[in-house]
Amino acid sequence: MSSLITAAEISHEAEIRWLEEIDGLDYVRQSLDRLPTRTARPAYHRPGRMVGYALLVVGARSSRSSGTFRRRVFWLLPHDRDSAPAGLYETGAPAEAIDPRTLAPCVKGYKTERSEGGPPSAAMRELGITLPS
Repeated sequence: MSSLITAAEISHEAEIRWLEEIDGLDYVRQSLDRLPTRTARPAYHRPGRMVGYALLVVGARSSRSSGTFRRRVFWLLPHDRDSAPAGLYETGAPAEAIDPRTLAPCVKGYKTERSEGGPPSAAMRELGITLPS
């Protein structure tokens, strides 16, 4: 889940490589996967599709026990909002989802009103609280 990814775990990122245009995506799911290389496009074994992945700096070290690198992978499932706008995530978003416009190398990203699928609640408006859009 996104909330479980720490700044230290992504501190060796050099670039986020997007495989498709992210402007039309309200959210992407992110996970920290164990991969055999620092920069090669990872194999993808989930349902749905991979929309991006992180590349690591040259000096990033692999795990001593497994020889793998921990890298972020960004993906969507077939029932996510981009494919099923009136489906399960018409409002709200999965726990591991973040707005892709808030992502950068070494930056975890966060949810926004857009990624949550709706306008602010009445309580938020009453308190004058706004999330980034």
